Amino acid sequence: MTRRRARARAPKAWAGRFAAPAASVAEAFTTSLPFDRRLYPHDVAGSVAHVRALVRARLLTRREGARLEGGLARVRRELDAGRFRFLPSDEDIHMAIERRLTELVGPVGGKLHTGRSRNDQVALDLRLWLRAECAALDAALARVQRALATLARRHRDALLPGYTHLQRAQPILLAHHLLAYREMLARDRTRLRDCRARADELPLGAGALAGAGFPLDRRFVARQLGFARVTANSVDAVADRDAAAEFLAAAAICAVHLSRLAEEIVLWASEEFGFIELPDAFATGSSMMPQKKNPDVAELVRGKTGRVTGALVALLTTLKGLPLAYNKDLQEDKPPLFDAADTLGQSLDVMAAMLPHLRFRTARMAAAADGLLLATDLADLLVERGVPFRRAHAIVGGLVRHCLATGTSLRELDADLLRRHSPHLTPELVRRLTPARSVARRRVVGGTAPREVARQLARAAREDAS
Repeated sequence: MTRRRARARAPKAWAGRFAAPAASVAEAFTTSLPFDRRLYPHDVAGSVAHVRALVRARLLTRREGARLEGGLARVRRELDAGRFRFLPSDEDIHMAIERRLTELVGPVGGKLHTGRSRNDQVALDLRLWLRAECAALDAALARVQRALATLARRHRDALLPGYTHLQRAQPILLAHHLLAYREMLARDRTRLRDCRARADELPLGAGALAGAGFPLDRRFVARQLGFARVTANSVDAVADRDAAAEFLAAAAICAVHLSRLAEEIVLWASEEFGFIELPDAFATGSSMMPQKKNPDVAELVRGKTGRVTGALVALLTTLKGLPLAYNKDLQEDKPPLFDAADTLGQSLDVMAAMLPHLRFRTARMAAAADGLLLATDLADLLVERGVPFRRAHAIVGGLVRHCLATGTSLRELDADLLRRHSPHLTPELVRRLTPARSVARRRVVGGTAPREVARQLARAAREDAS
C-alpha cells in the first residue's frame, strides 16, 4: 500500500471502540468538512490557547508546548495559502488539523486533545466565529448608515409624500424618510452587539459534557482568547446554541429592514411612482424588451431575505427537540448560520455601494406631496380656532369628498362652500396650506420639521465620526 493510500485511510480518532470501519456512504453523510473548514483560524487559535493551558497545568512540558505551537503555526500557514491537503478520512476541520499537526510534529501531536472534546472545541470555534462575524456585519451596517445620512444631507430640503397603507398621507422631508432606515439599522447594530456580548463566554474546559478531568485554568484560556468570562455549567456549554440563534434572529430582522428599503427602491423606480432614476451600474435589461431597465439588484436584496429568515427557522427547528447535552444534530447549525451571514453581508455591501448613486426626482416628489395631503393640516388649523378635533376631522372630510367629486384642490374651494362647512373656514386660511408649511408644523422631537431633521442629521454626523 502506498503512503498516499495509507494516509487517505488514516484511522478515526475514535476507532478503538469499533471492529469495522465506517461505511463510505456514512462517512460522506456525516462529514462536516465541506462547510466547517472556514472555522480553521478559530480552531487553530483555540488549540494554541489550549496548549498553553496544558503547559500551565504541567500536562505538557514547555518543549512539547513549543513544538505543538510551532506545528499549529505551520498548519495555519498551509491553510492560509491553500496548500493544506485534506483527506477523505478527515471528518471535520478539527480532526483535519490534528491529523496534519501529528504528521508535522510526531507523537506529541496526540497530546493536543488532552482534557478536550470536540464538543467544547466546536462550541469554542463557533463563539470565536460569531464574535468576528458580529464585528464584520456591524462595520457593514455602519457603511449603509453613512450612505443613508449622505443622501439625506444631499436632499435635506426635498419634499416627499409620506405614505400609510401605500396611500399618500402627509408631506414629509425625503431626508426624514431616509433617516428612518438609519434608525432601523442602528437597532440592528445594537442587536448584534448584544449577541456578541452573550457569546463572549469561553466554553472550552467543559469537555464532552461533564467538564475536563484535568486541572485546566479556564480563566487563563479565556484571557488568552479575549473572552469576558467562562461558562458556568459544562452541560450547557456544549449543548447551547443560543448565541447562534440570537445571531440569526438579529440577521433576519436586519435582512427584513434591507428588504423594506429595497422594496421602496423598486417601487420608486417604477414609472408609476417615478421618484428614483436607477443607476445603470445597479440595473439590468431584458433579453426580449429593449426598453426595460430592471431593478434586479434591489429585487435580489429583497429576495435573499427569505434565505436569512429561513436560516433562523432551520436552526430553531434543529434545536427544538434535542435532549442535553451534545447531539450530532448540532452539526447542522453551521450551514444556515454561515449562509445567512454571507448573504446578509453581501446585501449590506451592495446596498452601501448602490445608495450613493440613486438619483431622486425631487420635483416629481414635491408635486406628489401637494393637494389632499394637506387635509390634516386644515383640520389642525380648525382645532387652533377652537373646533374639537373630531368635528374638524368630519368638516375636512366633507371638503375632501367635494374635491374628489369635482376634481379640485382644497386651495381652489370658494368662500361660500367653505363657509357652509364651517364659519372658521376662509379662502385666506385655506391658501395658507402648503407642503412646506405642513412639514414646518411638525416640530415635535423626532418630527419631520426641517429643524428636527437637521438635529437628526447632526446626531448622525456625530455617530459616524465616533
